[in-house]
Amino acid sequence: MNTSLSSLGLTSRPKPAAQYPVPSLLWKIFKGPKMPEFSAQDNDPCTVSEFGVRGNIVRFVQDQGRILSVTSSPCPGCVEKLLFFNMSMLETAEQLTFAQLEIRLKQDMHPLSARAREQEVLSMSLWKVLKATLKGISPETTRKLLLSQSIQLTPGSITLSLTDTVRSWRKPGRNYGLVLSLRPDIAASATYASLNAASLNAMSPHRVDAFPEFHASLPEFLASLVVVSLNPSQCRSRRRRSALYLPVTPSNVCKPRRLYIDFKDVGWQDWIIAPQGYMANYCHGECPFPLSESLNGTNHAILQTLVHSLDSAGTPQPCCVPIKLSPISMLYYDNNDNVVLRHYEDMIVDECGCR
Repeated sequence: MNTSLSSLGLTSRPKPAAQYPVPSLLWKIFKGPKMPEFSAQDNDPCTVSEFGVRGNIVRFVQDQGRILSVTSSPCPGCVEKLLFFNMSMLETAEQLTFAQLEIRLKQDMHPLSARAREQEVLSMSLWKVLKATLKGISPETTRKLLLSQSIQLTPGSITLSLTDTVRSWRKPGRNYGLVLSLRPDIAASATYASLNAASLNAMSPHRVDAFPEFHASLPEFLASLVVVSLNPSQCRSRRRRSALYLPVTPSNVCKPRRLYIDFKDVGWQDWIIAPQGYMANYCHGECPFPLSESLNGTNHAILQTLVHSLDSAGTPQPCCVPIKLSPISMLYYDNNDNVVLRHYEDMIVDECGCR
């Protein structure tokens, strides 16, 4: 079983602690009109068109960070959170081609009306943590500012390309995460200007919601990281597969036979999101002499059948094996509870031949 999982890029059988919802973007790619979902052009079979980059693996990595103590924050009166994304699941052979951070404000939990929210402005800053912060050392000396801008509480999300940053995290001991802070933009927002500064400075270091007026003014936010990578060994130029028709007429000649694999039957239904199963097919049948053109025999197989016809006890028939296979894409939870969309080569038997 472990061998089967390692061929899928997994170290062990995933056991999702919590089944996070599948991001709509992954569903869009998975259910796209093309087959497979990743572009299958002859000269570039693995391209994620939504981001315009090469890749055959798309991961939505969960944030494993925490709210930081307000008293240790270099920005008094703000909500500050450490964002940490574990990159250990990336295989050595994978080439990271794209990484994007998405920040979504949980506006449905914000007490202000929709019209009032649109008039409110926040100041958002994002830092890369360069090294561990020792006690007594100012956090500002261990951070690099990546972004600082004002944002409105309007529907949607904020995205930031972090490809170079995430690439640097692959080096041992380099991933210290990011720090995201939100604070009222007092100069641009009349509502935030009414906050009591003394109350903000006196806030408990362990609770960002210690004062209701502060908690009501700053919304909660969710952070996620989409990472696209390419495993070149799993991308090959090929023709796009058309629907394969397998006749049910009995025959003992080498050809594809129907085989439907249901992931529930192998006990994988709790971590594979989609598909629930697929038509994998298999090859079976004889390779009789003389080999017809439809049996896709090699010169060696043709001669072997000739010798077999003369000495069946000493020389076996050629074997009926797959000679053309197609890929599929799968949505699943990995060993870190991340949602992954991955493209797998050689999953469906299209044609069989005598070898």
